[in-house]
Amino acid sequence: MNAMVTQSSRYARGLLPHRLAAMSDQQYGRRAVEVGPTGKTVADNLARLRKVRGYSTRQLATELERKGRSVSASGITRMEKGDRVVTADDLAALAAVFGVSPVSLLLPLTTTAETPVEITGGGTVDALRAWEWGIGRLPLRTTPEHERTQLAEHRLYGMPQWLTDHVRYTVVGSATGEVQLSGELKAQLEADRERYERETGETVDPETFRRLWMQARFGGADAPSVD
Repeated sequence: MNAMVTQSSRYARGLLPHRLAAMSDQQYGRRAVEVGPTGKTVADNLARLRKVRGYSTRQLATELERKGRSVSASGITRMEKGDRVVTADDLAALAAVFGVSPVSLLLPLTTTAETPVEITGGGTVDALRAWEWGIGRLPLRTTPEHERTQLAEHRLYGMPQWLTDHVRYTVVGSATGEVQLSGELKAQLEADRERYERETGETVDPETFRRLWMQARFGGADAPSVD
């Protein structure tokens, strides 16, 4: 009887480390899970970026530790296999180490814009739409009868207004050569500013007028007019 109890106790002690490890994994969200399509993409991109950056799993773990995020080499292996949840903090730290945007981990690096991409919770869209959504340019999906509202809400809720303005002016500047305007556009800008000051009797800061002029000319129907 005593022999059976001793043997049973040894068996239980042998299981104890495994049970504690399982409990720890569950506590920290590291248990084996069935990942969705985006989780699989993250796992694939993690493996791809680690290899192109020339990191072993141990080296990557060291780099993450330097960034303030502790993930073991075995944890990275489990992430790449889809056996460990990649948390938002893990994702941000990995992107920082790799020198890429977090969206570079979330979306696949396809060879064509038309390649179907499956998004967890969003269904399947082509790669171009997925990346436009990922970089904050467009909603993942729109419906014809609500498209204008959905686009407006996407812009309103998706990023701060100052960033929206910055992106708009940057795009406009890139498209029109804002930094080095053509002679014709420079002349038009100056003529419009002089006309504005003459008709209103106000003196306007040239840079402020230029910004509003660019917005009115290229920013869309909702842009304020300087006429």
